[in-house]
Amino acid sequence: MTIEAATDLRRWRLKVSHGAQTWHYLRTDEETAAWPQTDYDKYWLGILKDTPTFKAPTTALEAARNGVRFLSLLQTPDGHFAGEYGGPMFLTPGIVIAMYVTGTRWPPGYEAELVRYLKNFANKEDGGWGIHIESPSTCFGTALNYVALRLLGTPADDPVCVKARNTLWKMGGATGVPAWGKFWLSVLNVYDWAGNNPIPPELWLLPNFVPIQAGRMWCHTRLVYLPMGYLYGIRFQAKVDDLILSLREELYPCSYAEINWSRQRNNVASVDVYAPHTTVLDILNTVSSVYEMLPNGFIRSRALDEALLQIRMEDKNTNFLDIGPVNKAMNMIVSYIVDGPDSDNFRSHVDRVVDFMWMSNAGMMMNGTNGSQLWDTAFALQALVESGVAFEKEFEGMISRVYEFLDDMQARAQIRHNMENYERCYRQISKGAWPFSTREQSYTVSDCTAEGLKSVLLIHKTLPYIKRTISDERLFDAVNVLLSMQNADGGFASYEKQRSPPWLEWLNPAEVFGNIMVEYSYTECTTAVLLGLSTFRKMYPDHRKAEIDRTVDRAVGFIRKTQRPDGSWFGSWAICFTYAALFAIESLSSVGETYDNSDNVRRGCDFLVSKQMADGGWGESYRACEIAEWVNHEQSQVVQTSWALMALMAAKYPDVQVIRRGIALIMSRQQANGEWKQEAIEGVFNKNCMISYPNYKFIFCIWALGRYSRLYESA
Repeated sequence: MTIEAATDLRRWRLKVSHGAQTWHYLRTDEETAAWPQTDYDKYWLGILKDTPTFKAPTTALEAARNGVRFLSLLQTPDGHFAGEYGGPMFLTPGIVIAMYVTGTRWPPGYEAELVRYLKNFANKEDGGWGIHIESPSTCFGTALNYVALRLLGTPADDPVCVKARNTLWKMGGATGVPAWGKFWLSVLNVYDWAGNNPIPPELWLLPNFVPIQAGRMWCHTRLVYLPMGYLYGIRFQAKVDDLILSLREELYPCSYAEINWSRQRNNVASVDVYAPHTTVLDILNTVSSVYEMLPNGFIRSRALDEALLQIRMEDKNTNFLDIGPVNKAMNMIVSYIVDGPDSDNFRSHVDRVVDFMWMSNAGMMMNGTNGSQLWDTAFALQALVESGVAFEKEFEGMISRVYEFLDDMQARAQIRHNMENYERCYRQISKGAWPFSTREQSYTVSDCTAEGLKSVLLIHKTLPYIKRTISDERLFDAVNVLLSMQNADGGFASYEKQRSPPWLEWLNPAEVFGNIMVEYSYTECTTAVLLGLSTFRKMYPDHRKAEIDRTVDRAVGFIRKTQRPDGSWFGSWAICFTYAALFAIESLSSVGETYDNSDNVRRGCDFLVSKQMADGGWGESYRACEIAEWVNHEQSQVVQTSWALMALMAAKYPDVQVIRRGIALIMSRQQANGEWKQEAIEGVFNKNCMISYPNYKFIFCIWALGRYSRLYESA
């Protein structure tokens, strides 16, 4: 639940994970009677109706404390802080198409709320949709979300559909959608497979030493192209019905029967192209097209068998959640085809769809994973400890539940042991890891493991009222995971070590995303691991000392050498230079480098200070992620202001007035009930797609205020 949802008490959603169960509630006045009643309903309705207001704070600590009081309202009974993880506008259409082609009914109320969300996020000027909620309209977003509206029951003459269709036709129609759009429309049978460049499942049969072997690609990419390749290999298309026949005419400004599909393979609307095809990719696509015309039945059959085996392992190892929403929807269709609509596998897929759905005051969308539970909660805990409120009696119950959640996310199910046949399905070791979202999704993530480890260590070291249940052995397992993940350049990637050379990016077929083929080392992931291991070695100085010292030293070296000439670092997982500066400067600060004694830190701080706005805050546009250069947002943002201030304070920046001005900005934006209102979108992936982290405005504001209080108010 986001605070935006809480502002409209007639429409709200709660997602509570407890043990192996997850409950999801959608409420409107008309639908309440159709849903089961539980104590959770009363609990959350009571909180939302009785949100208190507080005396205006006069110190940063008082503001932080009020922020924590508000944040506590978002804590679920199992201990995590609930929050939306939406923003991309190509996720919901995928699951809508999957539900339609498999004949699966939505739970009561979902269709209406999905439609409401899509209508609310249509571009107010041209009626189209972009790749994410803040982007201009694209052919990709407009075509897929138009289709989603129609599949959800919106008539073609609805004013929203009429406006969007006109915009789509001005772009040349759906023949110009990028590769992922061509795929989804082909599955729905409103686009011909002949209009797609090949998606050969045979890449899974290549030996591991071949760089383009599928298992060596970045995990999100390989696991999306896995079911894509299967469905392309069998040329699956939905059964034609009246709606599909109508869509064939609505999506194109010309007759569907007149389209020359083979000429559409490389037809991509200019507004969509972020990563153009390379000559190498075009040559490979030509070779693959020739292969498709040859007798290849035996090899194709073996490739499909291997792809299906990998799909089944992915489903089993993630409890049918899969690594993300895109391959989740595709794997669901594969299960429907292979296992049948009444099979246990398919029903398991259907049961987990609701895990991805999120209700806000704007309607319902599909999240970027099944949530960001562990990630948000680990950061929140660290903010509470550094601010000092974790030591106050008022918040002991809140912190105790956080610890229980951290315990549960590492201790159970797949993360207690390595995945079954983890090497066969190209997975990283997972024993001792923490995930991004929940233990059931189960994927090892380097920075999530590091933040989980750091959070537990802080609790063990500083909070005696917590009954310790996480053993040293489990902490050692987490350290073992981290030590196994360092790349040759000294940095850390996200899910696993880099497995392929950077030139593999020349074969990026997606057109709308950058850096999707290879696991790269990231400033943010490297810093998280560095800080996690540094915190660990202070408490366990003799455990694998030489390995940890060497790993930390190499990670610091990576941070230094990736600094840009202007003093900045590029951020890959949030917007953008302010986010990376926080992590990079925290890294250098942890080894004793400050503004006064480090050229790297000094240049990093000077870069940040040069971007401070007139009101004392910082504001960076998402466009910075796309072009890799600083772009000012039209107004300051409390999230980026918090990141910049935390970096400056970690560096011991000498001009305190710069910091005070930023703190004043954060305090001025805080509401009477302790919250901060939602501003611009915060996160990003693959350079071109933004994603929401609405809890950041609470977590990092509290953290920055708490750090300021500790450093300056207590003096």
